[in-house]
Amino acid sequence: MNPPLRIVLAMTGASGAVYGKRCLEALKSAGAETHLVVSKAAEMTLAYELGLKAGDLESLASARYAANDVGAPISSGSFLTAGMIIAPCSVKTMSEIATGVTTNLISRAADVILKERRRLVLMVRETPFHLGHLRTMTALAEMGAIIAPPLPSFYIEPNSVADLVDQSVGRVLDLVGVSSPLAKRWGENLPKGARPKP
Repeated sequence: MNPPLRIVLAMTGASGAVYGKRCLEALKSAGAETHLVVSKAAEMTLAYELGLKAGDLESLASARYAANDVGAPISSGSFLTAGMIIAPCSVKTMSEIATGVTTNLISRAADVILKERRRLVLMVRETPFHLGHLRTMTALAEMGAIIAPPLPSFYIEPNSVADLVDQSVGRVLDLVGVSSPLAKRWGENLPKGARPKP
């Protein structure tokens, strides 16, 4: 059975609230059904970085749940989804998922995604990484998670921060099987990526 085009999108308190907002916009444009969870720390980051409240994102999502609502549909493996994106993903949330300690709906939903062998993409926002961070990421990769820090792609010749955000978001949507025009593709719509004729 193919899961529906239904994506869980979680936002945590790491810097980079714009990634979560842009993911929601792109998923809505793609016709995906989105299930949004915003942590308390993410609510603060949204206010600091974008001047928004979590409620301002509700029009972009199909459903929104409180971070402490551990009985929400996305907390069960019987609720079919195509995957989950955590954008941005804090080290705290990453660590909870890696250890199976599910203290809120975000880490519980991520745990469900892993146990059901679905796509879990973590846009981890931290630098530099110490050895504990790296080991945690290794453990998550071994469990099946995809670690996708939002690193800039300069071959797209960005003209703005928005261009860099769009490229990262487009690539993350690729990872959960959602087609989006946001990603500029080497060898396709980037002239410099064209291979010369033999």
